[in-house]
Amino acid sequence: MLPFARVAIVGLGLIGSSIARAIRVEMPTVAITGHDGDASVRERATAIGFCDDVTDTAGAAVTDADLVILCVPVGAVAGVAAEIAADLPADAIVSDVGSSKAGVLAALQAALPGRAVVPAHPVAGTEFSGPEAGFATLFKGRWCILTPPADADPAAVARVAAVWERLGAQVETMEARHHDLVLAVTSHVPHLIAYSIVGTASDLEEVTQSEVIKFSAGGFRDFTRIAASDPTMWRDVFLNNREAVLEVLQRLTEDVTMLQRAIRWGDGDALFDLFTRTRAIRRSIIEQGQDDARPDFGRAHE
Repeated sequence: MLPFARVAIVGLGLIGSSIARAIRVEMPTVAITGHDGDASVRERATAIGFCDDVTDTAGAAVTDADLVILCVPVGAVAGVAAEIAADLPADAIVSDVGSSKAGVLAALQAALPGRAVVPAHPVAGTEFSGPEAGFATLFKGRWCILTPPADADPAAVARVAAVWERLGAQVETMEARHHDLVLAVTSHVPHLIAYSIVGTASDLEEVTQSEVIKFSAGGFRDFTRIAASDPTMWRDVFLNNREAVLEVLQRLTEDVTMLQRAIRWGDGDALFDLFTRTRAIRRSIIEQGQDDARPDFGRAHE
């Protein structure tokens, strides 16, 4: 039995279009209605055809939905939730895909009081954006973290979990603030570091006569991939998860200071011990299937 019959997706970029494509493959009888605030995105989504219908307003998209998934930057969730409130069916469940959750949960509960709200975060993505960037297998083997409020209906949570499991994801449930701290370590601060390093390299381009870009080795090259991610989405993530990000940044600053001391005083043992420990973490990530064990991250070298 399908967990939902009619799904509305508001926001048709990489994640929203991938959800639609995946539903088409895994649950082909489910009706999919989409909306995006950008008229050009609506036109492209209509041309691609991964939705049964693309509406001009968010309210029209959710009118007969039993599941609504907001695939918009976390800073836009409150506005979109208010926009759909009047048209949302009484028994519809509202979810999202944002990578910070405490603020999203509060925004949804404020805009949609008394409604079933089950926030979600599929931990998947690429550096590309837009409706053309989506693909049906994006979530296969990835994690999707649900952060329902403490008083959420267990049946509603189970139905949202069932959707993500149908799309190939592994589902975990946790409290929203705990999620935000975990993701600050595993995703948000690494992105911030990538933006910082690539920005520094850009500032140094004139000094180094363009050699930073010309001779980019694997480490810097991989930072540029992360730093190519959608700027609106990541701006909103940092502003909405500021407490957890600042907490992790403070710890990182202390650790970097320790490394400065080790390098300054020639403490090779401290460096070696850290590098050995971090190498083991990399191996654990591969063992859990969260990355590619092939050399050079599986890149082709024809």
